[in-house]
Amino acid sequence: MSKQITLTIDGQQVTVPAGTLIVDAAKRIGIDIPVFCYHPKMEPVGMCRMCLVDIGRPVRDRATGELVSEADGTPKIQFGPKLETACTVPVSEGMVVDAMSEKVRDARKGTMEFLLTSHPLDCPVCDKGGECSLQDLAMAYGASESRFIFDDKQPAEKHVPLGDLIFLDRERCIQCSRCIRFQRDIAGDAVLAFYERGRRTNIVTFSDPGFDSYWSGNTTDLCPVGALTTTDFRFGARSWELKHTASICSHCPVGCNLSIDIRREAKTGGDFAIKRVMPRQNEQVNEIWICDKGRFAHHFTDSADRLTQPLIRKDGELTPATWDEALDVVAMNLSGIGEELLTLVSGRLPNEDLHNLRKLTDGLGGQTGLYTHMAGGDLTAQFGLSAGSNLADLGEGDVILLIASDLEEEAPLWHLRVKAAAERGATLIVANPRETKLDRYATYKVRYAYGEETAAVERIGNSSYGFNEAQNAVVFFGCEGIGLEASAALAQACANLLAESGHTGKPNNGLVGVWPRANEQGAWDMGFRPIADLKTAIESAKALYIAAADPAGDEPNLQSLVSNLQHPPFLIVQELFLTETAKMADVVLPAQAVTEREGSFTSGERRVQRFYLASYTKGETRPDFDIAAQIGARLGIELKGGFPSRVFPQIAAEIPAYEDITYQKLAEVSEQWPIIGRGDLHYGGASYENNMGLGVQLASQGKAEDQIGGELGNGRLVIGKLVIGKLVAVPVTRLYDRGRMVLTSEVLHPRLLEPYIAVSPEDAKKHKVTNGMMVNVSVNGTTANALVKVDKNVPAGFVLIPRSMGIAIIEPAAIEIQVAEA
Repeated sequence: MSKQITLTIDGQQVTVPAGTLIVDAAKRIGIDIPVFCYHPKMEPVGMCRMCLVDIGRPVRDRATGELVSEADGTPKIQFGPKLETACTVPVSEGMVVDAMSEKVRDARKGTMEFLLTSHPLDCPVCDKGGECSLQDLAMAYGASESRFIFDDKQPAEKHVPLGDLIFLDRERCIQCSRCIRFQRDIAGDAVLAFYERGRRTNIVTFSDPGFDSYWSGNTTDLCPVGALTTTDFRFGARSWELKHTASICSHCPVGCNLSIDIRREAKTGGDFAIKRVMPRQNEQVNEIWICDKGRFAHHFTDSADRLTQPLIRKDGELTPATWDEALDVVAMNLSGIGEELLTLVSGRLPNEDLHNLRKLTDGLGGQTGLYTHMAGGDLTAQFGLSAGSNLADLGEGDVILLIASDLEEEAPLWHLRVKAAAERGATLIVANPRETKLDRYATYKVRYAYGEETAAVERIGNSSYGFNEAQNAVVFFGCEGIGLEASAALAQACANLLAESGHTGKPNNGLVGVWPRANEQGAWDMGFRPIADLKTAIESAKALYIAAADPAGDEPNLQSLVSNLQHPPFLIVQELFLTETAKMADVVLPAQAVTEREGSFTSGERRVQRFYLASYTKGETRPDFDIAAQIGARLGIELKGGFPSRVFPQIAAEIPAYEDITYQKLAEVSEQWPIIGRGDLHYGGASYENNMGLGVQLASQGKAEDQIGGELGNGRLVIGKLVIGKLVAVPVTRLYDRGRMVLTSEVLHPRLLEPYIAVSPEDAKKHKVTNGMMVNVSVNGTTANALVKVDKNVPAGFVLIPRSMGIAIIEPAAIEIQVAEA
C-alpha cells in the first residue's frame, strides 16, 4: 500500500496516496478546482493556469528539520509568494490549500479574461452549448466587462475539416492541448499538433488522410469548448434536448459501455432517433473511451434497408406477410423434424436470444451450431480471466502475450489498455507473422510463419520471456490467418501455457479470446459450438434456422450448394437486413437491433453486462428471443418471451457460471475514479457517469492445478501440401470492414477501403503486380476484383485478405491472381 498523505483543502481534511495532485485530492472531497488543460487520465502540463490555488506548507527548522509550531501548538504554515497550479503540484504532509480565496478568484478571473480575448462568444449557435466548460466557468469566474478591445479579437477559420469525422472551429479553440495529448499519449496516434505561435496558434493534422486515427471522436468529448465537433452530430441537437440510455457496444468482444443519446425527430414521424453515441464510464472495461466504430457505426439501426415485416416465399418470390402467417409456416415445417433441424447462430445475438434458440432447438430434437471461424470458448470459460480482474492493474512484474491478433483492428479498447499496461512496465510479448501496431510497445516480438501458431506458443513457454516468474499473466489469442481447427489448437496451447505456469484461477490471470463478434463468449456459454464441416451439416439438414448470420454472403459457394441440392432444406432466416442468406430463405423474420430492446452480452473478459432500450421499434420487428418463444408456443415448447428479464433467470438456473447473477446485480454500480460526469465537464470531459450497471465478471471454472483435457492436436496449416508453387491467402480483420453494419453508416464511408489484397514486395515482383493495380483473385471457388497493396510486412508466399471485404475467405486457402482487364 502506498504512503498516505493528509492535507487540508478549504478547511476540509483529506487523506490521499502520496503522489496525488492537489486538483485530484480536492475532487475526492467534492471541491471542484476549475481546469481546462488538465484531465485525470493524462499527465499534467499546467498550460491554462485556471487551477491556480494558494498553497501553504508546514515550516521546518532549518537546523533540526523539526516542524515549527505556533503558540497554540499547531504547525506553522507558510504560504508561497505566488499562486501555484493545482494540476501540477503533488500533495505533501500537512499542506494547506486555499482554493476559493479572493486572491485565487481574482487570478482565475484574469485567466478567464485572457482566454476570452479572441473567443467568438457565439454561445447561442455553438454546438457545445450546455456542455461547454468555458461557458460554465466564465459564468462562475468571468468578469462582467473586459479590459480588452473587441476590435482587437483575432479572427480564425471556422468549420475546418480535420478529417472525415471531425470539424475544427479555430476561433473557439483555447489551446488547452487536450486533443493533442490524448492522440499522442493515450491513443498512440500523434496526428495532431500546434501550428504557428502566439495568437496565431492553431491545431492542425499532419496525417494523410487527415486525422487518421480510430480514436478521433474522444477528442470531441475532451474538448472543453466547441472547437471540435463530430460530422454526424454538429448542429444536430442541444444537450438538454437529449434522452440518455445506457447500452453496450455490439461491434467487438470488449463490451464498451455506451450512452445512446436520442431525441424525437420529424424525419422519424415524431419517434425517437439516435443523435449520438457517447462513452459511459466503466474503469474495468473501457474506462471513458470508445473507438470511432463504436461511436459512428450506429446508423445501421435507422437504415432504410432494415427489414420491417415478415416475408414468405410464394411462387418463388419473397412477399410480405403477417407475423401469424409467417410463424404458422415456420411451425408447420419444424413440427416433428427432430435431428434434421440445424439452428445456426452468431455471437451477434444477446444471451437471452441464444438461450431461447437453443432451448427451442433442443425441444425439437435438433442440432445447434455457432457460425464462427474461431474456437476455444470452452477453454476461456475454464481458464479465462477470473472475477476481480482489471487490465488496469497490470504493470511491472506482469506478462501479457498477444498472439494471432491485430488488437487495434479487432478489439480496439483492449489495444489501448494493453498498450497502457506495457507503458506501466508489464512485459508485452507480441507474436504474429507480421508487424502490428502493438509492436511499438512490445518487450519481445516473436515472428512465426502462418500455420505455426501452436509451435510459437510452445517456444514462448520454453523461453526466458518471464511467464514462470511473472506475478500475473494474461494471454490474448486471436484467429489471424487461421481457421477453426487451427484456432482450437492455438487456444489449447495458450491454456496449457497458463496452467503450466500457474496463471489461472485467480484475478488478473487467464485466457482471453479476441472473438470476431460481441457475444461469442456468451454463445459458447449458452451451449453453442462451431461446426467443423458446415457444408455437410447443411446437406444433411431438412430445415435450417439461421439467426444473425450470413453464411451465403461470407461464403458464396454455400449459396450454390443449397441451390443445387436435390432437396434443399426449408430455410428460416432471422435478421436485420435482407442479406444474401435471407434472399434464399423460405421465411424471413425481421429482428430488432440492440438499440430497440433490452438484454445482456458476455464480453471476452467474461463480464456479463446489461443494455437497455434506447430507440423506437422499427416497423413490426421483434426481439430474437421473443420470436423463438412464439415459435415454441406453436410447437408445445414453453419458452419465456415478452421481456428479457423473464429469460435471464432461466439462464441463471441452468448455466452454473451464471447462477448468482440477476438483472439487479448487473445494474449495480460502485464509486469509480476518476469521478466523471457530475455537472463538472471541465474535469473529466463529456463522458457519462455510469449509474446503470458495471456488470458482473464470471468466476473462473478452472484452477491452476487442473489438468487440461484433450490433445493439443495438429491444427497446423501444412503449407507445402496445401498448395505447391502457389500463394496462400490468409484472412485478417480490419476494423472498418464492408459488413452491413458499417456500410449502412454513411458517415464512415470515407474511411472504408476498397476490397484489397496485401502482398509482399517479393511476391508482387514475382507475379508482376504493382501497388494500386486492380487484379482478379480466385479463392475458395469464387472470383472477385481487388486492389493490390504492396506491404513489406507481409511474409513472402502469403496474401493477406481482410474478412468482410467482399472476397470470400474464412480460412487459409489457395489463391490465384491475374491482372484485371482495363
